[in-house]
Amino acid sequence: MRKPGVLVIHNFYRQAGGEDTVVRAEVALLRQHGHRVVEYIRNNAAIDGFGLMRKASLMLSTTWNQQVYAELRQLIRTERADVAHCHNLMPLISPSAYYACHAESVPVVQTLHNFRMCCPAGTLFRDGAACENCDGRLGRAVVRGCYRNSSAQTAAVALTLGTHRVIKTWETAVDSYSVPSQFCLEHMVAGGIRRGKITLRPNFLLNDPGPRDASADYVIFVGRLCVEKGIRQLLWAWRRLRRIPLVIVGDGPLRGETETYIERNGMENVCLRGALPPAETQALIREARFLVFPSVGYETFGMTVLEAAACGVATLGSCLGAVPELIDEERTGLLFDPHDTEELAGKAEWAWLHPEAMNEMGTAARSQYLQKYTAEKNYEALNEIYGSVLGARRTPVAFGGVQCPAEKCG
Repeated sequence: MRKPGVLVIHNFYRQAGGEDTVVRAEVALLRQHGHRVVEYIRNNAAIDGFGLMRKASLMLSTTWNQQVYAELRQLIRTERADVAHCHNLMPLISPSAYYACHAESVPVVQTLHNFRMCCPAGTLFRDGAACENCDGRLGRAVVRGCYRNSSAQTAAVALTLGTHRVIKTWETAVDSYSVPSQFCLEHMVAGGIRRGKITLRPNFLLNDPGPRDASADYVIFVGRLCVEKGIRQLLWAWRRLRRIPLVIVGDGPLRGETETYIERNGMENVCLRGALPPAETQALIREARFLVFPSVGYETFGMTVLEAAACGVATLGSCLGAVPELIDEERTGLLFDPHDTEELAGKAEWAWLHPEAMNEMGTAARSQYLQKYTAEKNYEALNEIYGSVLGARRTPVAFGGVQCPAEKCG
């Protein structure tokens, strides 16, 4: 039987993160299994070259990009894809992609990697902590400038979300949603997406690194050096843990602050390595006593926790967001309140002084990875989603319930 051809639609971020990594891995996974994959890609780095008028027009084109609509219809006609799989559409693609696909009778699957359906910033994070104050009311986010600390940019995203809520795009133009965690699923349902349209499909690792043979004497943090990833809380806690070596891998807006804090406090046991190639990062994870994951924001998944588990390394992780779905307390790791630096320091010290217990947790984490998070498990779930939308293929959906003007032009 011929496997369905997949049109992957994604807007890459200026600074690559976990979402972009997952998209690349998924494309590779599909090709490994014999699917013909066509990619329609945009990259936010291109915005730097836009003139003032074009940058200003993003306010409207983020809601509906006519050029994208036309290009996608032509691409589908040329490549004859069977199903479209959308990831990030903002700001350069827009939900016009959904309507282009349906105009050519191609069903749409949308993976939700963040919380943008209910939060213009996409993070549910504000003022250094997880935030749900807006409760889906977009005007509050605009006033606060939640997206990039800009009311104007937040308004552009809010316009997109509000318009497509009103015309029911999320319900009528997307055939199926995929989310990586139960935590994410519940927030999407609360945001108005029908539960029956959402499939829980956790993220995965394309290649199994295999279990480690031995560990070295250090703890590791891997992540972006930014407020929401909890780098400040990590440093505050480690100031008390002078005997425990800590390796920090990553870069970001708090790089300078991190370097200064380490130097001023004489934290010779902390080594800041900066951003490293994936293979080198994975090698450091494999040899660590345990991974620490102190995110103070809501995570939709936690890829670093999964990488550690695949290597047989336990995680000391935040109790927020989806992280507790990956860490079975005292079986595959330990959980803590990331805003309680005393608890973080106390649990880190216990973990360091009980290496045998942490090794046992690491072995259990590896078993959990094999049961739930391998590439093969993910492919099975993805194939089921494609089969369901192809089996229920519908007639084209019109923009706002009326024929889109572009339809008259073919």
